[in-house]
Amino acid sequence: MIDVLLVALGAAVGAPLRYLTDQAVQRHHRTVFPWGTFVVNMVGSLILGLVTGATMASAGDHHVQLLLGTGLCGALTTYSTFSYETLRLTESGARFFAVANVTASILAGIGSAAMGFACATALFG
Repeated sequence: MIDVLLVALGAAVGAPLRYLTDQAVQRHHRTVFPWGTFVVNMVGSLILGLVTGATMASAGDHHVQLLLGTGLCGALTTYSTFSYETLRLTESGARFFAVANVTASILAGIGSAAMGFACATALFG
């Protein structure tokens, strides 16, 4: 039961944080590129890399993984919005931005997770 509560608590923070971050970032960019979703996905990937690296180095436990990894990052990041926004870009004729969104999201997401993992390993490993 504690595991479910930790995931719910993390998600309760992650979901509004995603919404507020998306709104704040999009306000500063007058382009069709979905910067808000891109930013939350990169931040979530970085945090998940940090949490995973710390957990693997025995600096974090199962409960931290559930609270921050599954709960917070699960609600903060959004594959469904990324997919929808990419489809919307394609349908509106902004194919360059659609391809850029997919390419940048995948490469930067993996890079962010790897950077977080490497930082946690350096700090705790």
